Formats: sequence, structure tokens, C-alpha cells
Amino acid sequence: MTEDIVVSIDWLADHLDEVRAVDVRDAWEFDGIGHVPGAVNVPFDRFRSEEGDEGMLPGADRWTALMEDAGIESDDCLVAYDDEHGVFAARFLVTALLYGHEDLHLLNGDFSAWNRAHETTTDAPAVEPSAYEVREPTASPLVDFETVRAALDTDAVIVDTREAWEYEEGHLPGAVQLDWRDLVDAETRGLKPDDELEALLADRGITPDRRVVLYCNTARRISHTYVALRHLGYEHVDFYEGSLTEWKERGGPLVNEEGVGDGS
Repeated sequence: MTEDIVVSIDWLADHLDEVRAVDVRDAWEFDGIGHVPGAVNVPFDRFRSEEGDEGMLPGADRWTALMEDAGIESDDCLVAYDDEHGVFAARFLVTALLYGHEDLHLLNGDFSAWNRAHETTTDAPAVEPSAYEVREPTASPLVDFETVRAALDTDAVIVDTREAWEYEEGHLPGAVQLDWRDLVDAETRGLKPDDELEALLADRGITPDRRVVLYCNTARRISHTYVALRHLGYEHVDFYEGSLTEWKERGGPLVNEEGVGDGS
């Protein structure tokens, strides 16, 4: 229906019967506040690793069970949303991508934006368990510790999507700082217009012709930035799932705002 990874609330309203809307808010919000009609609930804390042996990903078996319980099929067109400017929904989408789901979209403007313009419901959706199949992704953006460390010595642009104070306390050598929220329009709660995004990114040297390597602390914030870059047509975007959690554990080099190094 559309190749854009980002879709508007009006687009979703026009295609509600053709897609599977996925609400990643807490269950009490989904049930008590209301949700997009027909949406299923997959709370954010359910698709994060609890064991520590799958990185930050939940593991293929757990992901399969979540999708089957929500009645999601492997070929469904998914449109995810939250009420946090899309950052948790983006994490859901990247997780789905890494498990081979292909037809994925972020609602541009979160539940609050939908609620201002369209009908919501507290009715529980009728869900029939599915038979979900995890697949190898056609092309995975995932990169590991060694790949990121090697990228420090190339012309790749390493992007830290955390807040400025976090960056100043310690970041990867040569990384540029881009708070993921800088890409969000406070009024619409979705992405800023494309021309504003492109100018903001260009100011930091994050241009489509360069290889981009994204990291944060636990791969949540980079999920939103990854989706935004995909929306803008960036083709060379690496997703460091381990992010600073793994980087620090493995002694990766860090520098602070004075340029003082830490790590090996």
C-alpha cells in the first residue's frame, strides 16, 4: 500500500481495515484510556529481553509467542504507535524487522495525535491466535561491537542519539550528538517536516551519501532515529543493538567533552 516506513494518522484512518495497528503502550492505557479501533496491544516491556542472553532483543521464541498471542501474521502490514512521540513504537518495528517482518510502518504522530482527530475505543479487539513465522531478514541493519569499533577508523559518521549531558559524560570517539527528540515536532508529536529534518541532519554531517552508525544506551532511542532516516531514504544505516551497554562491558573506548579518553 505504501513503501514509506512512516504513515500519517489520516493514512491509517483510510486503511484501518487493511492493516494491523499495534499499540505498544501499557495494558492499562490501552484498556482504560482507549486505543485505535481494531488495534492489538503488545506492551513495550514484553518485547525486551529479560534474560540478558539475547542482547536487548527478546529472542525468537518469545517474539513468536508475542505475535501469535496478538493474532499477528508474518505477512501482516503493521502500523505501530505509542504515546511517546513514536520512540517505543519504533523499537517494536526495528525488533520486528530483525526477526524478518517486512511490511512495517510507524504512525507519524502518536496516540495523542490520533485521539485529537479520530475515533478511539476501549472495546477489546477480537483476537484469534496466529501461526507466526520468524524469518531471516532480507537485509539486516544490525552490527556488532567489532564492526562498530572498526568503523571508528573510517569515514563513517557515528551518531549518538542520547541527550547532550549524556554525550558530554562519555561517547564513542568522533561521534556526533543528535538527540532523537530533535527530530520530533512538539505540536504534531510526529516527525518534523522532511526539509527541516534534512537541514538538521546535514548540519551534523549526517548525509545520505555517508555510512551512518547509530547507538544510544539500550537501542531504544536509535530505533526512532533509524526509522526517521529510513523515511528520508538513507540507505547505509547501521544499527548497533548492543549500544553503550555492551560497549562499556567490553571496554570500548570512550571520550568526554574535554576529549579525555576512557577504555582501551
